[in-house]
Amino acid sequence: MGPALSHRTFWLLTLAGLALFFGVWTAAGVLEFAPRRFLPLPWDVIERGLRLTERPFSGQTLQGHLIVSLERYARGFLLAAVIGVPLGLLMGWYRWLDYMVQPVFDSLRFVAPIAWVPFAALWFGTGIGGPTMIIFAGAFPPCLINAYRGSRYVETRYIEAAQTLGASGLRIIREVLLPASLPSIIAGLRISAGAGWQSLIGAELIAANAGIGLMMVRGQAAIDTSIVMVGMIAVGVIGLLIDVALRRFETWMIRRKGR
Repeated sequence: MGPALSHRTFWLLTLAGLALFFGVWTAAGVLEFAPRRFLPLPWDVIERGLRLTERPFSGQTLQGHLIVSLERYARGFLLAAVIGVPLGLLMGWYRWLDYMVQPVFDSLRFVAPIAWVPFAALWFGTGIGGPTMIIFAGAFPPCLINAYRGSRYVETRYIEAAQTLGASGLRIIREVLLPASLPSIIAGLRISAGAGWQSLIGAELIAANAGIGLMMVRGQAAIDTSIVMVGMIAVGVIGLLIDVALRRFETWMIRRKGR
């Protein structure tokens, strides 16, 4: 690994990368590598995005679609975290539970979240339940796996010390395994957050009555590439903000644990 970059150098390189990306995009549009209808210029996409914040498209403005998507995402992601993290810790401590859950989990976690779309639409519909189930399917495995691995690799001396003091199994999980597994758990939450957000968009492309994914599908049906690109940019920006927030949380937790 090379030397660390200064804050100023970091931002200069970031701006250079963005300038290169938009420069290539603009050049491709100006030289008409594809018809303007299918490859709009950056300022065309920006203008379209601004109009979408004021004029509804497919029943909602851009921010309306984003709010619907974020609500679905929050439900699915939080449900995955609330179930996955405790279950992973319990599996790391209770071997009988590990042996019971592991075969079923290992079989289902390789099923792509998008494969659950037909069942989700049939069982829960296209409102809240269906997309929430698909987000859960994408976000749940990283939560459980990282919590499980974190608890399995806790130093034995900490556990033995707690047992010597007469701590029960649940108290050891709460006061020994959970604190020691936090770095692994938070890393799993970051992976889970990305997987859940991607699963949400995949779900909305097929089974939803509102949301940013539906807006992109309707834009494609109307052969309006600028709407699709606005949706893609919004998805990328929101995903980046979610990851930045979790990284800040991870840094805060590590510093707190260090103190």
